[in-house]
Amino acid sequence: MVDVYQYKETVYKIIGAAMEVHSNLKFGLLEAVYQEALAYELKARGLDCQTEMLVKVYYKDMLLNKRYRMDIIVDDVIVELKSSTKIVSAHRAQLCNYLRLTKKKVGVILNFGTDTLQGERWVYDEDTNLCQLVDKNMNPLYSKEDLFGDGTMYMDGCN
Repeated sequence: MVDVYQYKETVYKIIGAAMEVHSNLKFGLLEAVYQEALAYELKARGLDCQTEMLVKVYYKDMLLNKRYRMDIIVDDVIVELKSSTKIVSAHRAQLCNYLRLTKKKVGVILNFGTDTLQGERWVYDEDTNLCQLVDKNMNPLYSKEDLFGDGTMYMDGCN
């Protein structure tokens, strides 16, 4: 497992800022509204963040014309925002693909679409090409052996 403990404090601050945004705006607005508000809140808290960052995609050795657009990057942590009824596997796969494409180690999914803020922390291990769900202390919640092939909490690079 990659050393991700150095990101614990940054992730904690991101989630704190997201809680403040959710507390003020409540739930059910468009994702873009939460993105703008969260970027404001992160900067107000002294965190360096970028929004709408483009991700290059390669096929073999060829750079493709298509790009992905990530919601927010905070000190090398990818923040994927949602305004949905719940976090689903497609959201997890999207974040894991961003981690894999950028080679960044830590990502967070934040869902503003419910009456309480939902969030998940994920880490990417470039050596194994796997993403794994972690707890608030950045410890893995599941081992690969704990799963029965559904890949829900442990995603390989094919997702």
